[in-house]
Amino acid sequence: MEQAMLLHPEMETPGSTSWKDKISAFRSTVWKGYKSKPISHWILLALSSAAMLVAFPASSLLSRIYFANGGTSKWIISWVAAVGWPIPALVLVPTYFVLGVFPTPLDFKLAASYAVLGFLSAADNLMYAYAYAYLPPSTAALLGSTSLIFSAIFGYLLVKNKIYASTINSIVIITAAMVIIALDSNSDRYASITDHQYALGFLCDILASALHGLIFALSELVFDKLVGRRSFHVVLEQQVMVSLFAFIFTTIGLLVNNDFHGMATEARTFKGGRSSYLSVLVWGVITFQLGILGGTAVLFLASTVLAGVLNAIRVPLTSIAAVILLNDPMSGFKILSLIITFWGFACYIYGNYPRSKDSS
Repeated sequence: MEQAMLLHPEMETPGSTSWKDKISAFRSTVWKGYKSKPISHWILLALSSAAMLVAFPASSLLSRIYFANGGTSKWIISWVAAVGWPIPALVLVPTYFVLGVFPTPLDFKLAASYAVLGFLSAADNLMYAYAYAYLPPSTAALLGSTSLIFSAIFGYLLVKNKIYASTINSIVIITAAMVIIALDSNSDRYASITDHQYALGFLCDILASALHGLIFALSELVFDKLVGRRSFHVVLEQQVMVSLFAFIFTTIGLLVNNDFHGMATEARTFKGGRSSYLSVLVWGVITFQLGILGGTAVLFLASTVLAGVLNAIRVPLTSIAAVILLNDPMSGFKILSLIITFWGFACYIYGNYPRSKDSS
């Protein structure tokens, strides 16, 4: 019998499941999942996923284009990330009528929480602006992936989320990828960037990722402790309020730094002229907010697993687009770092899949 099985591996032992049966069961599960939702659900999910995969890389590239073509103000780029707060508001208002719900009551504690998150978001945007001023977009995107590490750490410390072995594994893997980038900094630097500027951009990118993870954890605390419920319109409300406060804080920074007056000078000296300058800023506003709206929709239409998968795909997409469109430097070590980072994301998603699926 053993010899027969060696000669004919397709023969199965009693009670075993063939690959054909597994594939058939998978197809059946997918089809049932598809039929359980209306077609409008899948259209909206496809559009939201596309928004994440297109808008986020586009906003990153636009930030670098701004600095590469004559822009110098980090405050302006951070302001661009916040000035689009009316865009989610335009989506939020009709949501009240469609869902038949009322706005969440805004008391002092909730308003203060939004103000704190808005201040942190403004600081986060400013540090990312420094990163894209001094680093290639592909490098900045890779370093930004460390936000997964800090999200897990702050989630454990503040929200008491569990950390599994797969999470620790992904943290180690992504950290190793960042070390590779740091050791290969000489082949990854623009000629006009000094050692000090590169180091500052590298540090700001890591700090921004850490702050990003802290904002995620604090947002979860707000939902659990103050709001007490989660729905699509509640998350949109938070996005609108946090972006509004971030816009206020960033606008104050622009006024203090006198960068509003500098915009006119930048527009005149910008490569391509005033129209190119305005196009970069306007599309930066739109793509940043569309990316956030797409991510929010994916979380509620699917699960955190799909959002994690799309976020993982976004990193190589940004790197590839930067190489093709902006002639971004791409050394062998950076490619290795990119592969290792993707592996780290895969470990995290695979290890957390059952928990995320249940929670969705």
